[in-house]
Amino acid sequence: MSRKDDITGKGALNGYRSSKSNNKTKHRFQLNLQKRRFYVPEEDRWITLKVSAKTVRTINKKGISAVLKDARKNGTLIKEV
Repeated sequence: MSRKDDITGKGALNGYRSSKSNNKTKHRFQLNLQKRRFYVPEEDRWITLKVSAKTVRTINKKGISAVLKDARKNGTLIKEV
């Protein structure tokens, strides 16, 4: 499985690390992914999603139902568990 957010679809970024002597080495900046279970009361079921910490904050703010509705509207497929 790829290291992507199930809701937003965001993945790792590429960049460089810079030493004190300003030498550059390639580096991948990974997302802070968490595997979380969310209860969706409208569907009366639990879903397991691999989401970033930022997406968890968004879910806490808007609610899981609103976030899932926006994700489905944008074309993201939410897998069944």
